[in-house]
Amino acid sequence: MQMNEPDAHFGADALTNMDSGRRVIGDVILDLKNISLSFGGVKALTDISFDVKRHEIRAIIGPNGAGKSSMLNVINGVYRPQQGEIVYQGRHRKNMDCHTAAKSGIARTFQNIALFKGMTVLDNIMTGRNLKMKSNFLMQALYWGPARREEIAHRVKAEEIIDFLEIQAIRKTPVGRLPYGLQKRVELGRALAAEPEILLLDEPMAGMNVEEKQDMCRFILDVNDQFGTTIVLIEHDMGVVMDISDRVVVLDYGRKIGDGTPDEVRSNQDVINAYLGVAHS
Repeated sequence: MQMNEPDAHFGADALTNMDSGRRVIGDVILDLKNISLSFGGVKALTDISFDVKRHEIRAIIGPNGAGKSSMLNVINGVYRPQQGEIVYQGRHRKNMDCHTAAKSGIARTFQNIALFKGMTVLDNIMTGRNLKMKSNFLMQALYWGPARREEIAHRVKAEEIIDFLEIQAIRKTPVGRLPYGLQKRVELGRALAAEPEILLLDEPMAGMNVEEKQDMCRFILDVNDQFGTTIVLIEHDMGVVMDISDRVVVLDYGRKIGDGTPDEVRSNQDVINAYLGVAHS
């Protein structure tokens, strides 16, 4: 089956590094069991179960309207499913909200960029350190003592991320002036600033040209390999998905129709039908 795969295999060098033995897939870190989500009478997700293992890249794919973003919203607490349960790091999190998810190590980027356009790249990335800050508001406002030392330490972390993402030259530039591909990279940096256990990426390649996709693939693979971050991503580019993912779960009309390695999913007849259509006599 050909699922709209481009000729280039993005991230091939990084994949070679991953196969060299440095990266080890661990035990299950996130287990979604029989998740169902409805809005009024409309079912967004129906009885979906899958797990995510520590240190893997887990892709969620499917046609438009399949429920992919709804599933990410369930994982990070934006939506609370009517049925099912979430087990994260061995703990049942039936009523996990966004704040709890963030504090427990789940970070998120969005399909539509959600940056502070008037703020600089550095300041946007610093906002990702918010939950790491321990000094109170008054100490921060006075920029005194422990608060000053804490902010300096957080700025060091932010600068490390800027170096990692190769955006030193634009660190003082307001993000609203940046091209789309660089804004996506800054949003990735803000999520990384939270030092997440699990990073949720909602269409990180959307709207990018081939060169920008190559760069983003490289950064995703390096985040997974060097930082040990577990990644769950939604992506429409099947070439990207098949190249960088360890396992793929496929949704269609809010139901799971496939789950396995890229090769297993590629040969799944239900997945072929969902993407290419089924002939009716």
